[in-house]
Amino acid sequence: MRTPHKQSSALLRCRSLWVLVSQAVLILCSLICAWLLRFEFRLPDANLLWASAPLLIAVRLAAMPFFNLMHGWWRHTGISDAVDVGKATLAGSVAFFLIVRYGLGLNVFPLSIYALEALLTFTLLTGVRVLSRMLAEALRRNSASKRLLLVGAGHAAQMIIREIQEAETGYRVIGCVDDNPLKKGLRVLGVPVLGPVETVAQLVCKQRIDEILIAIPSATQEQMRRFVALCKETSVAFRTVPAMAELIAGRVTLQQVREVSLTDLLGRIPVDLDLESVGEHIRGRVIMITGAAGSIGSELCRQIAMYKPKLLLCLDRNETGIFHLQRQLGYGGAGDERTVFCVADFSNPERMRKIFLTYGVEIVFHAAAYKHVPVMEDNVEEAVGNNVFGLLALLNVAASSDCAAFVMISSDKAVNPTNVMGCTKRVGELILAAWPGERMRCVSVRFGNVLGSNGSVIPLFQEQIRQNRPITITHPEITRFFMTISEAVSLVLQAFAVGRNGDILVLDMGEPVRVTDLAKTLARLSGKSHQEFEFIGLRPGEKLFEELFYPGERVLPSACAKIACTESVKLAWPALKRGLDELYVAMSLGERTSILAKLRQIVPQFSYADREQTGSAEKLILKLGPVANVSETRPESPVLGDEPRSPYRTWPMNPQPKPQPNLLFRPIGGTGD
Repeated sequence: MRTPHKQSSALLRCRSLWVLVSQAVLILCSLICAWLLRFEFRLPDANLLWASAPLLIAVRLAAMPFFNLMHGWWRHTGISDAVDVGKATLAGSVAFFLIVRYGLGLNVFPLSIYALEALLTFTLLTGVRVLSRMLAEALRRNSASKRLLLVGAGHAAQMIIREIQEAETGYRVIGCVDDNPLKKGLRVLGVPVLGPVETVAQLVCKQRIDEILIAIPSATQEQMRRFVALCKETSVAFRTVPAMAELIAGRVTLQQVREVSLTDLLGRIPVDLDLESVGEHIRGRVIMITGAAGSIGSELCRQIAMYKPKLLLCLDRNETGIFHLQRQLGYGGAGDERTVFCVADFSNPERMRKIFLTYGVEIVFHAAAYKHVPVMEDNVEEAVGNNVFGLLALLNVAASSDCAAFVMISSDKAVNPTNVMGCTKRVGELILAAWPGERMRCVSVRFGNVLGSNGSVIPLFQEQIRQNRPITITHPEITRFFMTISEAVSLVLQAFAVGRNGDILVLDMGEPVRVTDLAKTLARLSGKSHQEFEFIGLRPGEKLFEELFYPGERVLPSACAKIACTESVKLAWPALKRGLDELYVAMSLGERTSILAKLRQIVPQFSYADREQTGSAEKLILKLGPVANVSETRPESPVLGDEPRSPYRTWPMNPQPKPQPNLLFRPIGGTGD
């Protein structure tokens, strides 16, 4: 039995032999036609003709391999192939003339035949290649290819058209649309420019388009939003090409056509904040980032590293995440002396105290927290222990280590929370706003959902699209505020630069976006014109809409136009301390109902669903928290011990602290001693 290798070798030899014979026949035909044209369609001196034919064929075939004309892949013929045919023809003609005229001394060979034969040879050799390409393209057009419409008729469109014409991509370019009126009616590599971009919807119906490709990689965000809006008016899928840098590098292929980026899904122009002032605060300082392996934390590491801090401490308890972060930042070996990767639990005061003392941490960006709403509804103790008391432990260590600033990342779910995660974030905001002492500047940053982050709906939707599964959405009318990771990190850094002690800063995120619309757009951008959607109902703790501000909060401008500062009646430290102490006791007992009740006492706007068993059925009862005041008279058993020596006395309801011998949760580092 012949092996596949031997079979392929035999096929290659047959192909080469066929190419050789066919080109020899074309050269012979060119010589005969030139002779007929020279002698008015007669064949005088036939012996001279037949004697010179083998020599001419041999010379021309000998020249062709030097110009790569023996491969036989004529269906990929382009301008470069025509140039190579011209070079080979010229070289063969010169060699044939010298051999016949001076080598053999045949002066009777007609001089005009040299030129006529060369012209006819070039025409036939080029023509057969062009004819092969036209036949191959005709066969592809007749196959079941998708009819493609290109938005744009520039360099990117040319590259896409060329690749589609040269490869079996499963697409057929029907036409282009471009806003340049001078291009209307032109042809780009044989593809007509059918009109301006506004005519996309009409052309899709008229030309029976299956897919649209936005081939303008240099388009601005505003232009891209316009193209996306026009494409959404059609009923077909649409995608876009990569960035201009990739086009310049020549790395674009049709397989690299990507979905519209996350910024295209945002529905608005991303906020571009001026971060010049950030560098002044970071350069030469020791910076700690908790939750460094997460989406926000890792981006914080990347951006802060650009401002050349004295030391960047990347901390996370996820060992694998720290490993990947180390590789992403380019520290695969011994590492940069200015960057330290630390595997640690930020809620462990002993471990954190050692880290602070070892490296002299000056600024903390606290991005570590439990963020998955449904998961935390079933793990209330972990949510409170990590997001509230872990924060308290870290704040105590930071304060006792003379940190200059502490920035905490909050969430829009902290506003009128209906879930444990959001409520713990609100408690964190209250803690930072009321934190005693003015040596450490405490700032909270509140923003919405981050597109593409861990836990974001976008990766889930993309996975369901790739697996051809229905996209699952909780409710058809659910809305969320969305922002990109770069926007979120810019807000955190800007808040650090302009925020005052106790501030809660909020980014202008535009209008809320319907998640259903977001999913539809994502499906169409991924090439799915008929995507199924499944509405599974709101999950525990979810709301139909999120809010950025409490009704009682005043929204004030900050030093940055795109960032607002909230102002409201805040809890004084001793009052908040008593509420936290009672929450700590409830958490120690492990009673879910009691923990939720204590959370509601601290955050009166918190509403939660309690589970009560009635027989074998589970009944969900929505309980709205009454407007409670945690500063009402209660037995004092402070969570955080005595107030520090430099008390924070902004609010008149702040009573004088009383020493308590039976502390349930004593501050770390002596802030209360």
